[in-house]
Amino acid sequence: MNRFYRLIFLACFTFLLFRLGYLTIIKGGSFRLQAEQNRVVKEKIIAPRGTIFDRHDKILAVDLPYCFYQEEEKNREECLKLKSSGKKTESFFRRYYPLGESAAQITGYLGEATAQEVEEGVYRLGQLVGRGGIEEFYQSWLVGEDGYRLVEVDIKGEEIREVGKLPEKEGRGIKLFIDSRLQEKASQLLSPNLGAIVVSNPQNGEILALASWPTFDPNIFTFEVNDKEISRLLADERQPFLNRAISARFPPGSIFKLISGLAGLEEGVIEADTEIEDTGFIEINDYRYSNWYYTQYGKKDEHVNIVEAIKRSNDIFFYRLGEKLGPEKMAQWSENFFLNDRSGIDLPAEATGFVPTPQWKEEVLGEPWFLGNSFHFAIGQGDLAITPLMANLMTNFFANGGYFCQPRLADQSPVNCQKIFVKKENRELIFAGMVAACRPGGTASVFFDFEINGETGQVACKTGTAEFDAKNKTHAWFTAFAPLEEPVISVTVFLQSGGGGAREAAPIAKEILREFFDN
Repeated sequence: MNRFYRLIFLACFTFLLFRLGYLTIIKGGSFRLQAEQNRVVKEKIIAPRGTIFDRHDKILAVDLPYCFYQEEEKNREECLKLKSSGKKTESFFRRYYPLGESAAQITGYLGEATAQEVEEGVYRLGQLVGRGGIEEFYQSWLVGEDGYRLVEVDIKGEEIREVGKLPEKEGRGIKLFIDSRLQEKASQLLSPNLGAIVVSNPQNGEILALASWPTFDPNIFTFEVNDKEISRLLADERQPFLNRAISARFPPGSIFKLISGLAGLEEGVIEADTEIEDTGFIEINDYRYSNWYYTQYGKKDEHVNIVEAIKRSNDIFFYRLGEKLGPEKMAQWSENFFLNDRSGIDLPAEATGFVPTPQWKEEVLGEPWFLGNSFHFAIGQGDLAITPLMANLMTNFFANGGYFCQPRLADQSPVNCQKIFVKKENRELIFAGMVAACRPGGTASVFFDFEINGETGQVACKTGTAEFDAKNKTHAWFTAFAPLEEPVISVTVFLQSGGGGAREAAPIAKEILREFFDN
């Protein structure tokens, strides 16, 4: 019996030994050739970028799936059919911006990483990264993490089997406070004027709309690539890539009277009942400083106090006020309202404002400070320059009870409002002047009949017209908030070389407020 088992064991061992020899000696070359021909390759799985939504969950930017099959681009439906039939495709995404140019300065766009960024290890070669707007500011939040597949392929490149896989991670989405309806309306009303519009909630700094014109369609970079149009835009002297709402500064004109007027009250150089005679013009040596009402109509406002001076935007009142305050105090109060600083909005490339001083003029221009400089400073002319966004935040101070609220586009951080300490009665005097400016007798005549819930007189505002060159060209400004009780919206309109604030800018603000309250 033992002999029988030994024979079986010996037979099995002999068979295995023969088989091993056959596989290694006879078939070994064939197996080695096959091993050399088959390869394990690493395939990248591109991760989609996070979606950008407005406050009502309407899409502002989204990655749409596409694929290449036999060197032809296919849409999502075609890709799914090809994959379901076992065809090999190469997936990728195109970034799509549904609002196009209407929201370009908010969303930004995508562009390939530069050679320097790749060399420094910031991004990969060929990687699409945020350029401008939310895409750039929240790049690290929106970008996904690519995954990989380890695939065994034969000599023809045909997939044999999947060896391993690291799934991709989609970028995180982000929700903005932007209202797409207001955003599109603002962009529509602004075109074709050079300028900017800022719409916000004065109580918490939420940006409801932010438009700049001229602008561009971000889809030409990723969705419907148009190199010719990109080149044209880059050569455009009107600078369509410049966000005039936050990245350019201009003399604010008469809307600055809100600050110089408050400064005069706080410093005690005027009081609520202080009256200054409107003489039509003031002459100093060979220079004449006129009130707009006298220049245009040959008329005067007689004696005016601070409320009437804001209501009528009386230049003579503020010339005299600037003379009493002096440049140092006007500069200090400008800085109290951060007009020489950035607001901290969550967008790249925000510019600071500029507040002139006698020291700056002496050191940089080599000139002394003249009384005429103080006249101009008090009415927002001369070298003073701010962004339209800062003008809007300045307006919000009078709407929200005395706070500077950091503007926010994305729902990523808590409300940040800082109290600017002034006497309540002084702030209320400026408030009263703004209310009067939008009522009969004020400078904003287009608002005299404007109704909110069937009631007129519910808007507080200030008009502004700023001269900026020797040919008397003017920027048009208008800033307002509503309703008077617990305001929920403020609108600032700026038109570069746009004419007068009351004639050109105010009607645009009226249409935006109408859109907000009627819908």
